[in-house]
Amino acid sequence: MNLETSYAAAIIRMLQDAQDVGLPYAVFEMRPADMELQPHQFDFFETLGAALDHWEAKAGFSYLPGEAEHPVYYRQVDQLIEELNQVNQLTKQEVMNYNNLENLKDELTKLRFSNKTIDAMQQQMEKGVPEFSLNDKIKGTKGQVDLTLHFKQSGQSENYYFNKFEATLNTAKSLEEGQKYMVISPNENAPGKNFSKSFEHMHEAISFFKEQKGDSVLVAGKDAAHKTELAKMEKGKINYVAKDFQVPFRSPAKTQTFFVERGKGFTAEQGANLIQGRAVYRDDLVNAAGEYKAWIKLDMDSPKDRYQNYTTNQYHVPTYGFDLEKVLDKFQIKELNDPAKKEALVESLQNGNRPTITTLKDGQEVKLNIEAVPRYSQINMFQENGKPEKREQFLKEPSLNNNLNVGKAKEKEQEQGMGV
Repeated sequence: MNLETSYAAAIIRMLQDAQDVGLPYAVFEMRPADMELQPHQFDFFETLGAALDHWEAKAGFSYLPGEAEHPVYYRQVDQLIEELNQVNQLTKQEVMNYNNLENLKDELTKLRFSNKTIDAMQQQMEKGVPEFSLNDKIKGTKGQVDLTLHFKQSGQSENYYFNKFEATLNTAKSLEEGQKYMVISPNENAPGKNFSKSFEHMHEAISFFKEQKGDSVLVAGKDAAHKTELAKMEKGKINYVAKDFQVPFRSPAKTQTFFVERGKGFTAEQGANLIQGRAVYRDDLVNAAGEYKAWIKLDMDSPKDRYQNYTTNQYHVPTYGFDLEKVLDKFQIKELNDPAKKEALVESLQNGNRPTITTLKDGQEVKLNIEAVPRYSQINMFQENGKPEKREQFLKEPSLNNNLNVGKAKEKEQEQGMGV
């Protein structure tokens, strides 16, 4: 049997796909007029019995097993992949399943990760790295949210899977473009020289810095020659932390792992807003009863679960009673008069953002940021500097004040109310 073929890479990718969907047996023929093996000559089966039945049927129609003018063969898919690799001497890049790559690109695009991250994913896949992580980030209300995406190659094929990402709230001042965190320590193997390790994410840099045993310094900058000192230790003891870095340095980082399945799950934007304490809307959630819709918020007041994740509070739609559009319509919001702007505003709020709206205060137009608070069937309002505003003053009908609040006790519980 001649397995040398110019279609080897395409055939291997097809075999990998078959293997991943539970079809581990292949039957294929080789015709005298077309002795170069091609993808269309394959059939795949779930069991060996089914493959042998098909093989024998083909032999009954002038196909003889492995001989004569119309040879037909059966193989286990993993065995055939190995044989094709050996005979055709393919590189990792040639074998890579580009359908798998395009599918992952689509998944990351739908989940709203950056083009830079998507390009970095392709580079790692083309190298054939069996398992890798990528970093992304989203600007937060205060600081930024660091995102870590995890990719792993299938144990049965060359295909990669993206199953989860972590969101970590970084409350420090955002770094400028091209800057990074660095931990610099004396190099014990080269006296007089330093060892430097770089990090994109603040919490990783802080964790590594705190693990050092001797002299070390945590800095931020473009390189070791252009840096700002953030923290310092001597002989394993931390003796300096920059004033504006003390809170993020000493406070445990808020982090959450979000699981995704074939591009379905919380988006990067939603994950970033959830870890900042806001609620997001999903219309594709699933439980034992089927699909349902709900607003989701992380319960940061309760202990984390055994996987070190916050549990979630869910406010089902429509049973919980929060109707975002009806709540918005109670307020003087200029954008609601334009259908396109209203749709964009609702979508942004559903993703957990704090979009900007135009309203009236003391007869003058002002810009405010708002967020959805499904727990209390309300919205919160903020000045552009983050200072809360009393929502009641922006109602279309001030007389509705008493109807919007369910008693003084509940008002005290609200995340903003009079402004926390």
